[in-house]
Amino acid sequence: MEQFSRATFVALLTVSLAGCASGSKTMTNAPDSPTLNGTAWVLATLPGQTVAAGRAATLRFEGDRAQGHDGCNRFTAAYTATGSTLDVASPVGSTLMACPPDLAPQAEAFRGALTGAKAWRIEKGYLELMTPDGRVLASFAPQPTDLAGTSWTATGINNGKQAVQSLVRESTVTLEFQADGKAAGSAGCNRYTTSYVVDGSKLTFKPAAATRKMCPRPEVMEQEENFLKALGTVATAVREGDALELRTANGDLAVKLTRQL
Repeated sequence: MEQFSRATFVALLTVSLAGCASGSKTMTNAPDSPTLNGTAWVLATLPGQTVAAGRAATLRFEGDRAQGHDGCNRFTAAYTATGSTLDVASPVGSTLMACPPDLAPQAEAFRGALTGAKAWRIEKGYLELMTPDGRVLASFAPQPTDLAGTSWTATGINNGKQAVQSLVRESTVTLEFQADGKAAGSAGCNRYTTSYVVDGSKLTFKPAAATRKMCPRPEVMEQEENFLKALGTVATAVREGDALELRTANGDLAVKLTRQL
């Protein structure tokens, strides 16, 4: 058997350990592959279009679906993303709400960018959808997801009879998420307070306590009762731009709100 001097053995052992350490470091520090799944975005730029204020276009990736709002209508489409490649199925499914003339070109260009994109990247925190040769079709800012510190005004309330109704004329219902886990606002006539728990997209409210002032308009009192009941059914929250949808565990819309700016 070949004999090594003590100095030679120590030198060989040092080189071996250094090599192991180097290999281990390479494996540990390898960056995770980026993914679109579970991300949400708000349209920032659209070449050739001036992005309209107050009508945010949004894009959210969940599972194998790309969905959101084009500024006029909600949309949904299947998508696949492998590495930096992207393919959104066409045609895109959409609701059929009438689109104001000043927003129609933006909505059309937005959907065209979505289905025309074949690549994507994150550049300085922004999502960019691109053609195969790298031309940017649209860029998106990250969608804020925190509810704490935000205030909202209801635009639709589930009446408990499988229908979501617009608010009674000249009435206002508000919802304010405080940083300490408390929520409060006006139910239309009376003030209310409650507490909330957020876990990802999950949202639940504790039973609300409200003042007991009598409302002069019976329809406002009925709406107030429906709103407080609807809060108790909330299981998830979806925030898109300046809109917030609170839904039940089976996906029914409980309350629809718009952000107070």
